[in-house]
Parts: sequence; structure tokens; C-alpha cells
Amino acid sequence: MKSTLSKQEINEKIKEVFSKNASREDIRKIKKLVSSKNIKLKEYKNKFCKKCFSLFNSNNSKIRIKKGFKTIICKCGSISRYKLK
Repeated sequence: MKSTLSKQEINEKIKEVFSKNASREDIRKIKKLVSSKNIKLKEYKNKFCKKCFSLFNSNNSKIRIKKGFKTIICKCGSISRYKLK
């Protein structure tokens, strides 16, 4: 029997995963759960690599700020660019 989670329970689970040092597999599971329930990750979507699902930190990424953009280069080689507010 499959248990269904409400949106509120899913949001609590997201906060729990990102409050600790989440593994790639945890982030992959959360991403799959969020996409199945049509929930937005909001501020959490900029905290991990979209290619390898690893959390960004000083050990596995380089952060550059240039011309109003924040560029994050992951150790896997993917580049994420975000406009600064």
C-alpha cells in the first residue's frame, strides 16, 4: 500500500533534508517527489547542482560574481548562473 503525502508534509520533508548535509541521493529523491506533486523548491533550487545533484559548498564549487550575475561552477563541470537581486 502506498502512502500519499500532503503538500505540507512534503514541504516539511524538504526543510528537513536541506537543514542537514544532504546527500546526492536525498536531493534526487526530493526532486522526484516535488515534480510528482507539482511543488516549487523556491529558495532551495539554487543550493544544488542540477546535473549531479550535489550541494554547493566551498569544497566542490567555485563562486564568481561578475556584472550582476552569480556564477557557480560545480566540480562535475556544470555552470549555473543566477541574476543578483
